[in-house]
Amino acid sequence: MQYDIQQGIKGLVFDLDGTLADTMPYHFQGWKKACEKYGARIDNHFLRKYTGSPSWIVAGEVLKHCGLNNSVTIEEIMNEKHREFFRLQHLVKPITPVTEIVKKYYGKLPMAVGTGGHREAVERTLEITGLREYFDIVVTANDVNAFKPDPETFLKCAELMNVEPRDIEVFEDAELGIRAAISAGMKVTDVRSWYNSDW
Repeated sequence: MQYDIQQGIKGLVFDLDGTLADTMPYHFQGWKKACEKYGARIDNHFLRKYTGSPSWIVAGEVLKHCGLNNSVTIEEIMNEKHREFFRLQHLVKPITPVTEIVKKYYGKLPMAVGTGGHREAVERTLEITGLREYFDIVVTANDVNAFKPDPETFLKCAELMNVEPRDIEVFEDAELGIRAAISAGMKVTDVRSWYNSDW
């Protein structure tokens, strides 16, 4: 598919999971395995509601949803999920229609990654997909106090890029991220129709 950026745009911000990299099936599998270990089950419909949220927030919601509050901590279930995700992470592939835009504008416009992911997982995904070299600015859940749909992640990207929010186009695949971009006063492009994912 052919897509070009919107008119007058001076900077680009990309979400990572489900936008630059097709990680979501592996994140979901990680959560499901972690829940199974503690005798609980979750489905993709439940997990989709939290796409774009940091893993400790998802873990808290999983514990409430599955009634696990007394049998496992947020830290334990989150660590179990991370172990499973890291085991599968080498399988992650870049999402070509989005990464083509990155490569087209690399060195021409300021670009950043603005993600709700954990720093270690984010860095590994960027390395595995061959995208790390394209981004000097990577803002993760470890770098902000408020998470999507709060605009802080994207506003921090704008500040580090030295570009006004109104002149930035955000590429996103999640409702929380789309709301965050709109709250930040940025233009937003929903990439969910750009590729087929089985999650």
